[in-house]
Amino acid sequence: MLKTPKIWTVSELTHDIKEVLENIFVDVLVEGEISNLRQPSSGHSYFSLKDAASSLKCVLFRQSAGRVKFALADGMKVTCGGRIGVYERDGQYQLYVDTAEPQGKGSLQLAFEQLKEKLAKEGLFEESRKKPLPFLPGVIGVVTSPTGAVIRDILHVLDRRFPGHHVIINPVRVQGDEAKVEVVAAIEDFNALGNVDVIILARGGGSLEDLWCFNEEAVARAIFNSKIPVISAIGHETDYTIADFVADRRAPTPSAAAEIVLPARSELYDKIESLTLALWRSLSDIVPQHMQRVDDLFHGLSRAVSQRMAREDIKIKGLIDRLESLSPLAILKRGYSITSLSGQNKALYSAGDLRKGDKIRTRLSRGEFVSEVLETF
Repeated sequence: MLKTPKIWTVSELTHDIKEVLENIFVDVLVEGEISNLRQPSSGHSYFSLKDAASSLKCVLFRQSAGRVKFALADGMKVTCGGRIGVYERDGQYQLYVDTAEPQGKGSLQLAFEQLKEKLAKEGLFEESRKKPLPFLPGVIGVVTSPTGAVIRDILHVLDRRFPGHHVIINPVRVQGDEAKVEVVAAIEDFNALGNVDVIILARGGGSLEDLWCFNEEAVARAIFNSKIPVISAIGHETDYTIADFVADRRAPTPSAAAEIVLPARSELYDKIESLTLALWRSLSDIVPQHMQRVDDLFHGLSRAVSQRMAREDIKIKGLIDRLESLSPLAILKRGYSITSLSGQNKALYSAGDLRKGDKIRTRLSRGEFVSEVLETF
């Protein structure tokens, strides 16, 4: 007797296939090229891994995305780790991605290059946007670990260069997942309080992974948005982080940051003394020159006054000559006389104004005489 074959529903068959696949392919590594990448606002990423012959659907949920430091992109060749599962609604098997590594270079190096390119395009590295450091800051803020050689080196150099200077330390972790949150908060705290004039962001040397919090976008933007100038002093001289590119000044080491932020007090005293001597020398040279200049000006003023007075004398003499030429006395000198009735000052112009017997007074250039009219014509 023939056995009747089992009839499956679609859901039953899909579920059983799901159980088989998910129990066998629980931890796999798959390499391929990313295509059809979608990253909706949910924070999940959907894409395919493909090679020359096949394509595999992949899902990177938001919970796992934090472990992938670099940005996924179409055409990127990667190795993804995860498990095979079945999306029962579509009967589609797919790779649920937990980790991803780019082929050819490390994920951290790629993430560094991607973020550097992104922020450079936004202008966060532009020299024109960098703030000048104060010449002699009153209070220095330091964001670093409160333990270890870094803070001791900074304080030692500051004390050597300018003893008694005021320093405020904002302690943070400088490595690990929580480091970036604490560094951002420290920079923002200093800005909110406004109690420091400059900030040193410091950490000792280490691997790219050790220094990674200083390559985080949040830290870069906190530095960029800081109204207080920031000196980045991360790692050794050969170590470069995103923070170095954004900061207003990069120091090759934490000790070098302390050298940069404060001038040596002894050097300032020497400079002040040198400038004082130069000032006195300048004054000694300037005073005689100004005295000579005053003499020159006085001489020039005297000469100008004399010339002006001579011109005015000539002008006045001319006016006097004109007045004298118009004076009645000048007319008398030329042989003329002035006649008026005796006792009156009004000159006579016509003989018709006289009568026989009138007394008349005649004025000459020299002297006067009185006469009596005998006859008029």
